[in-house]
Amino acid sequence: MAYPSVSAPYGMVPIGLIGGQNYAGAVRHMKIASAYNTSIFSGDVVKRVAAGGIEKDTGTTTATPVGVFMGCTYTDPNSNQKVFKKYFPADTAASDIEAYVVDDPDALFKIVSCSATTTVAGIAVTCIGNNASIIQNAGSATTGQSKIALTSGSIATTLSLPLRIVDVVPETTDTSGNYTEVIVKWNAPYNAEGTPNTTTGGHFYHNPIGI
Repeated sequence: MAYPSVSAPYGMVPIGLIGGQNYAGAVRHMKIASAYNTSIFSGDVVKRVAAGGIEKDTGTTTATPVGVFMGCTYTDPNSNQKVFKKYFPADTAASDIEAYVVDDPDALFKIVSCSATTTVAGIAVTCIGNNASIIQNAGSATTGQSKIALTSGSIATTLSLPLRIVDVVPETTDTSGNYTEVIVKWNAPYNAEGTPNTTTGGHFYHNPIGI
């Protein structure tokens, strides 16, 4: 059966761990503050905040991720029933909101390459080993799915870019020999030029200075 064509981004989907290890579906439960004013969709990037919970990481050329959001649970303020949602609706007021987050810093994710917003654009196999930025598209309240993507025009060795491209998805080669899906991991924290004692960016667990 042919691999389905990629028509739109779908966020970041965990597929494994570096070193060829399998991803077993492990997540960590993390709090979201009651009435937090931003929707978070399955496949969105999230970050730790000083209050102890998480918020959506809206970074593009830089980011401080703790992981990828996969859904949440909370007591619905209207029905007073416990609900399980693929996305967190902005401004939901509940004291027991818990997100499911893929927080392993060694996780590998599949992501779609786009030229801008949700326009899918293939990239050459030479992208492997380079870094890339994120396009922060709004997710779908209908499906609960994220629409963030990798920026096809951002491929570079720039150390502050948040994604490291590990591989391409061979089944998604287009007629030009480029690839519309790639496999990525989180890039490492870095020291800005001229500030050797200041560490920033990268996966939260690898950044020694905390929040």
